[in-house]
Amino acid sequence: MIDKLNILMVDDHPMIIEGYIRVLTSNKKYDLNIKVAINCDEAFDAICKSKETQPFDMVFIDIQLPASKNKLITSGEDIAVIVKRELPKAKIVILTMVNNPIRINNILKTTPHNGVLIKSDITSKILLSAFDKIQKNNTYYSEEVKKLTSKNVTSEDVLDEHNKKIIYYLSKGVKTKKLTEYIPLSLSAIEKRKNFIKQKFSVTGEDEELLLEAKKRGFI
Repeated sequence: MIDKLNILMVDDHPMIIEGYIRVLTSNKKYDLNIKVAINCDEAFDAICKSKETQPFDMVFIDIQLPASKNKLITSGEDIAVIVKRELPKAKIVILTMVNNPIRINNILKTTPHNGVLIKSDITSKILLSAFDKIQKNNTYYSEEVKKLTSKNVTSEDVLDEHNKKIIYYLSKGVKTKKLTEYIPLSLSAIEKRKNFIKQKFSVTGEDEELLLEAKKRGFI
């Protein structure tokens, strides 16, 4: 008997999505109903509608996505958290171009997931294998993810949701004194967190230097 599965693909590159769909639908073990979202707003709407009708069984999420119009959902990491909250039975597959060990370890430690793949690793065979293993309740990491996680990254290098939001909004030109409009923290708490990030990134200069280092590490 063929299993019927509802799938959501979240990626802002339509050609990449087309490739994923072509590969996954070649697998005759499953009858796939695939929906597509190319930004955070579309992903959020699809998740909410799915919750009321046919919940998604698996959600593929790119990390770097166009933010929602209200700027409150800023990345695939936020989408993964929403999926976990709204569709707790759905399996979450993270797909990313990021290959910085600190960034990858941040994703693994702070983002709900059942699998993480570096896009440069993905072949048709690997995608099908990952899909099948995750659907069978196994966790899947691509080879590059395994290599990156073997590097010496301590728990102190992990940035929580608020710290990542600080980096994101600063990168969009929001001044520090205005961050309280987007992040539910006091200005003094935000300033302490920004200093903490600079310390972790070994940055002693202005915000521009912080953002340059954040970009090198794959946070923006």
